[in-house]
Parts: sequence; structure tokens; C-alpha cells
Amino acid sequence: MLLLVTPSPPPTTPSVLPDIDKVTSQVAVTCQNDPVCSTIAGIFNNAAWAPLAAMLVVVVLILVLAFALRNVAHRVITRVVNRAATGGSITSRFRKGAATDSIDALLHERRKQRAETMGSVLKHIASIVILGTAVLTVLDRLTIPIAPLLTSVGILGVAIGFGAQELVKDFIAGMFMLLEDQYGVGDVIDAGPAVGTVEAVTLRVTRLRDVDGRVWYVRNGTITRVGNESQGWSRAFMDVPVAYDADVVSVKVLLEHVAEEIWADPELRESKIVEPPQVFGVEQLSDSSLVFRISAKTLPSAQAEVARELRLRVKTALDTAGIPMVATA
Repeated sequence: MLLLVTPSPPPTTPSVLPDIDKVTSQVAVTCQNDPVCSTIAGIFNNAAWAPLAAMLVVVVLILVLAFALRNVAHRVITRVVNRAATGGSITSRFRKGAATDSIDALLHERRKQRAETMGSVLKHIASIVILGTAVLTVLDRLTIPIAPLLTSVGILGVAIGFGAQELVKDFIAGMFMLLEDQYGVGDVIDAGPAVGTVEAVTLRVTRLRDVDGRVWYVRNGTITRVGNESQGWSRAFMDVPVAYDADVVSVKVLLEHVAEEIWADPELRESKIVEPPQVFGVEQLSDSSLVFRISAKTLPSAQAEVARELRLRVKTALDTAGIPMVATA
């Protein structure tokens, strides 16, 4: 007996490719409801392939417009940055000379660095916003649902926000620090956790080097107050304690003579001091002495050197005049 076996047909696997007809119909409906796309489709005499061609043209126009807006935004930001980087002389109220010229050059360089940093940040933000909006618009035109994508991005953003709160805090603090020009590279600052010279500033951390040579990395978000000893100008002063029986007028005249000598010194006047030193007279009355004060306005970070020169010259002048200094408690 002969048995005939009919082979069974191979199992069919579901197609992973999208249904072209379904996509075409969805694009046609979207194009019909879009005045720009429908107008372009009319140019092609509403052929069967016209909605797809018109939608492709619309996508290209959206991308071209996005890149054009991005370039315009970058140009505007660059112009604003260049204008912010060039400003008037901040030391115009001081005597013009080599010292104030050095201050203006330093402040101009800091202003330029701050403006360029903020310009770079703004350019990145503009690119993300404009190109991201363009991509979402293109996906919507192609009938790709963007609601699940936006929901996923929102959930991811919330998760990242909770997990990176300190990082976000550091970046925001760094941006405001740069905008307000609280300090810059080369400044001597007291940042709370550390005191030293600023070696590097980023949006996240500030790197300091203290007098012992130790390097400190301070997160911008942890800095609650900053004492800057190097911004604009500094002040060097010296308190001079003398005995109660000393002639007040003679001591004041002597200190004024020292101030005139320092101001007449070309090396100090042209590179360290920006205004004539002042003698304030009797600053304090202690139980054992009269305290006079002499002060000089200096370039940033030059106050220590000028103060040492003040001490040396005042001590020499007092010894020459036979006026002893009194130790204070």
C-alpha cells in the first residue's frame, strides 16, 4: 500500500518590517492636515507618491531652518560675548600710569575669559534646545509617536535630578560665580574650606594652592562665601604704636614724610602703588601706647610687599628720630 505524505507548509514568521501601506496612509493623512505639506503635495499634482515626497521636503525644510536658527543664535551670542569682553577702564578714577594700566589689562583679560566661558555654555544650550525641538518636530511629522519618548525622557530626567543634585548645584553655582566675576585665576581668595591662590576655575570645581604648596579642589556648590584679596585693588597698612609721652605732631609729620618717600619711589609708584599713601593719625588708644596708622592702596596681591616696605621705612625713620616703638599686647 502506497501512502502519500503531503509536506506541511513551512511556518510563517511574522514580518518585522513596517507595513508600508499603513505608513503611507498615515503620512498622507498627516500631510493633508498640514497646510505646508499639502501645498507642496499640490505642486506634484497630488500623485500617489506626492505625500511622501512633500513630507520629505518638509523634514528637510525643518532641519535647514533649525540649523539656520542655530547659526543665528550662535552669531548673536558671539556678538554679545565680544561686547561684554570689551569694556571701559575700571580704574579710571585712579591716577593713570603703569600700575593702573596693569590693573586694566588684568581685569580686561578676566572679563574676556568669563565672557568666553559663558558664551560657550550659552551656545551649547541653544544648540540642544533648537536641534532637540527640530528632531521632535520631524518625528511628529513622520507619524512616530513622541509622547512615550517624552515620558521616558521626563522619568529619566527626574531620576538623574535626584541622583545628581550635588552636581547640578555645583554647575549652577559655577555659572553664577562666572557671571558675577567673584574670582578668577591668579586671585588669592578665602573660600571657607581652603585659602590660597586660584589655579583653575571650571563650572564644577575651583582649584586652589595654599602657602604650603598644597592643592585644594573645592566644589563650587560648597562655597557659601568668598573673600577675594586680589580684585580691583588691595590695601596695605601698618599700625605704629608709640609711647604716650611722644609728640603726636612730630610722629604724624614723620609718618607723612615716610609716605611721601614711598610715593616718590619710582619702582613702587609705577608697579605697586596706585594712590599716595595716607596717614590717618591716632587710630587707637591702648593702655600703654598711641597707635598711628599709615595706609597705601596697591595693585591686587601687592599689599604684602608694600606692607613690608612700609614697616622697614617706618622703623628706620623712627630709629633715626629717636622715637621708640611700644610693644602692644
